[in-house]
Amino acid sequence: MTTNTAHAHTEHVHTAHAHTAPVHTAPARTGTAPAAEAGARVAENDRLDFAKSAPKAFRALVGFDAAARAGLAPALVELIQIRASHLNHCAYCLHMHTNDARRAGESEDRLHMVPVWREAPHFFTAQERAALALTEAVTLVADRGVPADVYAEAAAHFDDGELAQVLALILAINTWNRIALSTAKTAGTDER
Repeated sequence: MTTNTAHAHTEHVHTAHAHTAPVHTAPARTGTAPAAEAGARVAENDRLDFAKSAPKAFRALVGFDAAARAGLAPALVELIQIRASHLNHCAYCLHMHTNDARRAGESEDRLHMVPVWREAPHFFTAQERAALALTEAVTLVADRGVPADVYAEAAAHFDDGELAQVLALILAINTWNRIALSTAKTAGTDER
């Protein structure tokens, strides 16, 4: 199945990245410094609820995510989010986006081939391969930057507006991955 195949558009905008379980904090200790209380909370493997603790930042990120995906094919959106989530080892987002892709009509064959797309290029369109290469370069930017050939290939398959949307989406999913990993989100707990 390629991006040319019609997919039901999902209006998903990562609101599920908000921690849905109740937030437990360490009991207040008289005379204990706030840093010590925070350390106790982390030591108990209890992380903050990002959406509740930074609501303005969370709402801004939800808006950025929605703006980034606007006008892009749903299959392409999910492929980008899945590949970045693989690279970042974000099980929470990987679970969410593979399920979203399935609901949008994505085939199991293509989902299984995303991590090895270079070895199975016939499963993906030239545009999707260019987007996957760009996703890898931007996600792993500290390794070698964004090589000119990778950028040029993406620019050959997307006009400037589309390319900007693809870049924005890559930035958004990398941010969501980092939030999910930092706050120890558990794969399979997406309650949208």
